[in-house]
Formats: sequence, C-alpha cells, structure tokens
Amino acid sequence: MRFSGRRGRGALAAMLLVLVAALAGCGGPEPGKAPVVGDGQFPVTVPTAFGDVTIPERPQRVVALGWGDAEVALMLGVQPVGAADWLPIGGDGVPPWLPADKRYATPPTMLGTMEVDMEAVAALEPDLILDTRASGERDRHDLLAGLGVPVVSIPVGGQAYRTNWDQQLDMIGKALGRTAEAQQVHADVEAKFREATAAHPEFAGKTVVVGSKMVGSYGAYVNGGSRVDLMERLGFVQSPRVQAQAGEGFSVSISPERMDLLDADLVLMSPIGVSAADISNDPLFRSVPAVQAGHAVVLSDSEISQAFSSGTPLGLVRAVDEVVPLVAQALAR
Repeated sequence: MRFSGRRGRGALAAMLLVLVAALAGCGGPEPGKAPVVGDGQFPVTVPTAFGDVTIPERPQRVVALGWGDAEVALMLGVQPVGAADWLPIGGDGVPPWLPADKRYATPPTMLGTMEVDMEAVAALEPDLILDTRASGERDRHDLLAGLGVPVVSIPVGGQAYRTNWDQQLDMIGKALGRTAEAQQVHADVEAKFREATAAHPEFAGKTVVVGSKMVGSYGAYVNGGSRVDLMERLGFVQSPRVQAQAGEGFSVSISPERMDLLDADLVLMSPIGVSAADISNDPLFRSVPAVQAGHAVVLSDSEISQAFSSGTPLGLVRAVDEVVPLVAQALAR
C-alpha cells in the first residue's frame, strides 16, 4: 500500500515540481523571538492540526517524512531510521550544508516523497513519525496514525507545506527531547539574519520579485513561502504587483505578455528543470527593466539554489552566506 493524496497525483505532482527547486513556511513566532519549547522531559505533548500528540518517552526509532524533517532531526543530533528526500538530494537525502558530524552513521531507509511506502514505514517499527511540513491531508495523517505510533503533523492552523522553520524546529525539538539544542539553532539563525541586515542597510524597503523558470513558463513566489520570507527578513519588501496576483498556491504564473510583473528593485530567479542560461539568455527576461539595469540575480549554482529553497534552519544560513553577496552586488550596479 502506498499513500497518495486525495487531490490526486496530478495536482500533487504539479505542487512538487514547484517545491523541488529545492519550500517553505509561513506564520510563525515573531522574528527575533525564540519559540516557546518544552524542557526535554518525557512524556511531552506537541499540539498539531490533528490534535495534541503525546510522546511517552524519548524516541529511539524516528521516521522523518515531511519536507526538511530529517535534516532538522539530524541537526539536533537524532538520526532517523527512515526518511523522504524532498529536494531531491539523492542518496540518503542529506543536503551538502549539513556538517559532517551531523550526518548519518547508518543510511536510512528512503521511503518515497510523493508517495510514502507504508509497508516500509511499518517494517521500520518507528516510535515517532515526523510529518511537520507536509500536505496536512486527513487521509495521509490517518494512514500514518494507523500504525499506532505518535505522528507529529503540521501545526495548529497550519497549511499544506507552509510550516516555517521556526515552527518545524520548535515541534521537532520538543518531540525529540532536544529543546535546548533547538533553541541554540534558533538563536544562531536569528544572529545570522541580524548580521546580514546590519551589514546591508541598503536592502531595507527595496522591492523584490522572487521568481523561477520551469520548462515553458515563468513564475513568481507570493507571501507565505520561505523564499519570500527570507528576503523580507533581509529588509526587502515583496513586490505589491506580484502579491496582487496571489491565489491559493505558493506562486503565480507569469505569461510572456506579463513579464513586466518581474520588474522590481531586485529580481532573484531560480531555475527549475532548466539551466540558469535558459533564464539569463532569454530575450523576454532580458527585456525586464530591472534586468537591463543589472539588478537581477540568477542562482546558477544548484547547491545555493537548493539552500535558498529549503526553508530549513541550516539551509537558510547557507543561503544568507551565499546569496547576500550576490544581491548586494546586483543592487550596487
């Protein structure tokens, strides 16, 4: 038996194509303020969209299925026995920005991404399933919960794939009994943002379009995803014209006739299934005024693009380190 969302494979595949640039979250604790977490003692109770979940004792066999859940668990010192590879990285799914001492000693069983192999999950005999950044569908949750172990799903009031890094870190830290470690990671990420904004006051108030190009189409991300959140944390302002087009998804499509929507003080683009040159050399893209002025960044390095798209704590740190200098150079032109 394999899990497939009730909306059907086609809709989920379309969402995954946008996600797989390497996703994102929304609505979390106030920036600069560490989330409230437990003290690492068991039992612990974690509120989720499907009710409070109690973990009776420190988990020993963790399965991590949500976007970035395995990475966060590893960062906190816990090695999942099973995982999903959302970016996708390949192999054991560990991104290159994870330190060597946080990687797997024993590779996990890879359990699928769009579809979760439920027999394989059950065979691992988990005592905790993490699914904090996922579709949040009731049938997915019920299948996982049917295995008779605690399932930490999306947060209360959460939306599909929009659990942000604060919430994910808070929930996983509490569920694993690693709250002190989670608080330290949170403090480190916040310090990174403070350092970057202090070094680049010129970012404040500048409009930004965070976009992508896939085969045959352009798109721009709207509020509620980690890419736009990251740029706003650096002081930028989401393009009002792009945001005015927002619907229920993470992004809006941009037709060849509306390439003007990409124009802003800064344009930051990621290739998805195409090369960076397919963007940089496209006459349509080059016709955008901001691009003509040199105020555009195309993320040509796949590792940097994945970090920028990851929405995980260490992914954000890597993105700030690598993307901020590119942005500063583009704005200075």
